[in-house]
Amino acid sequence: MHYALVFSTSKVKAANQSASQWLDEFAESFAFLNPQNDPAWLAPNIAAEITCLAGDDVLSRDILQNRAFLNLRQHADAGGIDVNLVPSDNRRKAILIADMDSTIITSESLDELAILAGIGEQVSDITRRSMAGELDFETALDERVAMLAGKPKGLIDQIIADSKLTDGARILVQTMRAHGAFCYLVSGGFDVLTGPIAAECGFHGHHANHLDHDGTSITGSVRKPVLDQQAKVTYLKHYCQLHNVDLAATASIGDGANDMGMLEQAGFGVAFHGKPILRETMALQLNHTNLTGLLYLQGYKLDEFVCGD
Repeated sequence: MHYALVFSTSKVKAANQSASQWLDEFAESFAFLNPQNDPAWLAPNIAAEITCLAGDDVLSRDILQNRAFLNLRQHADAGGIDVNLVPSDNRRKAILIADMDSTIITSESLDELAILAGIGEQVSDITRRSMAGELDFETALDERVAMLAGKPKGLIDQIIADSKLTDGARILVQTMRAHGAFCYLVSGGFDVLTGPIAAECGFHGHHANHLDHDGTSITGSVRKPVLDQQAKVTYLKHYCQLHNVDLAATASIGDGANDMGMLEQAGFGVAFHGKPILRETMALQLNHTNLTGLLYLQGYKLDEFVCGD
């Protein structure tokens, strides 16, 4: 079976060289994948791919137990480059489901809200443990939100104003939309923020938790049911059914334990600067590339990118 071996980075180290020269130091490390051609640029000095003819079992979940592949990834990591292996057929996905916090935006919105409220340290520790899979998501969410009871609602407006898109977020969504994909923002964060972020990026829709307030103060509760890991899987399957798309034709991207379910179910499940629990379990990883890395995995070239208005 043919695969695309994709190298990408957001840390340009050199210019004016061929893709073969860019990847020359890794050539021996990926020889075991039986490359069929010379590397070709997807984006000069940023991303390149090679067609490989490898065994049908190479993309099984055991790939993270494949010593040769792990050595290749370690070698590339040392150079600040991501390396991923994807099937050559049906690479371009018809549905994108994206997490928001620390994925589409650079921050954890609940942690930022807590900092403004003066309880940042207490809340961030719970967030860290939840993202690592050490705490049940709903329990951790309820515990953190309860600490915000009585804090002014104006803090929410400040979080919205301060939120910053991750590099490549808008290009990822706009490019996939321009090529016919349906894109949705599905977050364990709050809908008061997913709304404006979805609009800014161009997502078709968004889903998140609702933070209760009385118009003046945060009440310290979240509307039930909570949007958790299983809810993200449910939305992935819902949009597949709605648009008559197979799970294999979907992409999902996220950074924490709450994203694992949808990443495991999607055709391309990508850990984006993932927490250790995702790096240990997800074959597709972007640790050195911004969100355009998901476009390179799908075979998009730089001249196909759409930036939008």
